[in-house]
Amino acid sequence: MSAAPEATWVPRRYRVDAVRPELNDTVSLELAPAAGEAPAFEPGQFNMLYAFGIGEAAISLSGDPADRARLVHTVRAVGPVSRALAGLAVGASVGVRGPFGAGWPMSAARGRDLVLIAGGLGLAPLRPALLRVLADRAHYGRVAVLAGMRTPREVLFRAPLATWQGRTDLEVEVTVDRGDADWSGHVGVVTHLIPQLELDPRKATAFVCGPEVMMRHTAERLLTVGLEPTQLFVSMERNMKCAIGLCGHCQFGSAFVCKDGPVLRFDRIARALAVREL
Repeated sequence: MSAAPEATWVPRRYRVDAVRPELNDTVSLELAPAAGEAPAFEPGQFNMLYAFGIGEAAISLSGDPADRARLVHTVRAVGPVSRALAGLAVGASVGVRGPFGAGWPMSAARGRDLVLIAGGLGLAPLRPALLRVLADRAHYGRVAVLAGMRTPREVLFRAPLATWQGRTDLEVEVTVDRGDADWSGHVGVVTHLIPQLELDPRKATAFVCGPEVMMRHTAERLLTVGLEPTQLFVSMERNMKCAIGLCGHCQFGSAFVCKDGPVLRFDRIARALAVREL
């Protein structure tokens, strides 16, 4: 699903309806259009968010694809634009272009087991895919979520995670690189959880999002347990500036991440992803 022509170039004004703190440097913004409905989007797509007077940045959609009343974006304050966005108050205005890019292949995963593997903030772009699956749960097989965070203080979406862990039709495991005295869960990198799933690679599909080094090691582990590269998808989300493949900042091998991705099938980018510092 591509943005309409007017949404390609001209930001549409949205109002900040709610600001939900997630971590010390991360918030989720609920944005409502000034008029009409929010555009439909596919899980895995992104918008360009414009902080008036500062600039714009590519931010993945992290809300429910079925909700046409608002858009949800989870923003970490790491640069001038994202700091401005994360600092917005309820009632403030923000510009939105999009949605853009290729999302998670939900139709290809239907009827199969599905494992969603996130590293850090990578859980945000995966959340719409999980919400879509849960709304259509009977059409998927076994569904598992593996989330890796650096520390217990950096566990994203604590309340949703607790709700998901309480479901009997969903497997959810959270691990941290470094635990503390109050942490009773898994400790170690997220790839350590993969063998415990005992996946049947003949009927499994994997969606992976996180730092590139994490995705590279996760892909290696999934291939080791027998998953085919054609059933493994990663979200690259790097260096997107124009959102339509014109500026060239996001070129990754032969792919333009903003246009061909951000979700890409692993066999298409495996060689490029293995090149350090590319």
